[in-house]
Order: sequence, then C-alpha cells, then structure tokens
Amino acid sequence: MSTGESEGEQAERMAFILGLRQRGIRDVGVLRAMELVPRPLFVDPALRRHAYDDVALPIACGQTMSQPSLVAAMTEALSLTADHTVLEVGTGSGYHAAVLSHLAARVVTVDRYRSLVAEAQARFEVLGLRNVTAYVGDGTQGMPARAPFDRILVTAAAPDIPFALIDQLKFGGVIVMPLGAPEEIQTLVRYVKEQSGRTRTELMKVRFVPLIPGAAATL
Repeated sequence: MSTGESEGEQAERMAFILGLRQRGIRDVGVLRAMELVPRPLFVDPALRRHAYDDVALPIACGQTMSQPSLVAAMTEALSLTADHTVLEVGTGSGYHAAVLSHLAARVVTVDRYRSLVAEAQARFEVLGLRNVTAYVGDGTQGMPARAPFDRILVTAAAPDIPFALIDQLKFGGVIVMPLGAPEEIQTLVRYVKEQSGRTRTELMKVRFVPLIPGAAATL
C-alpha cells in the first residue's frame, strides 16, 4: 500500500482486495498487483467515490472501465509469469495495463483513441511504470513491430479472434478475449495456440464494447 494513504484509504483498499477474494480471485500475484495499482488515479474525478466498487465505469471516448473483479479474472486467465511480454488491445484508462505491468516483463498496449493513449501514458509515468508502453493504432492488427507475444489480452468484443493477433502469438501462448456480437451478451474465451492446433475454453458471460478496426481520426 502507498505510504501516503490515510487509515480510511488503507481500509478501503483492504476491503477491495477482500471483495476480490470473495468473488473467486485466488491468484496471490494478481491480488497483489490489484492492490498495488491505485484505481482512483484511473477514474474520472467525478466518479472517484466509486473507484473501488465492483462496477464498470464510463471513461472518455464512449468507452468503459471494466469492474475490478472482471479485470482480475481476465488477468488470472492469462497465467502470467515474470518473463512474459503481453499485448493489450484496448488501453482505455490504462488501469488494466498497469495491473499487468506488475506481473509481466513487458506490456505493450494499443488503442484507437489518441487522447486515451496520452492520458494512460501520463498515468504510467506518474506511477513510474517503465515496462509498459502505449501506442495509438488499429488493435485488430496487433503490434507487428513488437511481436511475438507470450500473452494477448483484448478488452473489446468481436465475432472471432483477429487472425493478426493469432499470428503474433507465440506457440504455447494465450489470448483472452470476449467473443460475440456487439450489443449482445458475449463469452470470454481463453485461447491457447499450440503446434498441433488450438485449444479454446469458455470462461464466463460478459459484455464489452465492440472491437473497431482502424485508429480514430479525431479524439
């Protein structure tokens, strides 16, 4: 916990982690990463009283910030180790990338909205996170210049996993992504790329904004 926290803030953070445990999060590394990242920094000031509530929150550019239990569950599903390089598609506020930065060697995150990327990168700098870098780009195309990746996390939904992402994943690597039509309930899947084929496991029902090709011309 941050040494500058008040007793009330420390109690709130402890209750936050206890809540994640009660919702089924068991990975000690994931819980510690969630504890280390100050979620209020990534939330709109008008909504900061809800920063540690287990709810999705709106952010700029019509996007959303997933509820903490879903962030933790998706992170658990990646099965990260300290030597992994991770690609995150959908930077959003930068919160999930910040969590990943405490578990992996390198995090590359890409978003189609320039303003979101700039704000997220500024937050990474405030926190001194030197192993995470945010880029503006088309997430459906991944990040070929930084490939291959051990793990890929996609925080927007599509009918299927883009081929470019599968191509940029190492053999033995994992993709965690919601699949399904926009405006409908989707399924969070865990995909493992193997020499002999691929394994796909359905994890839970979710609801995410759609994965849109291209980078935004404005914003």
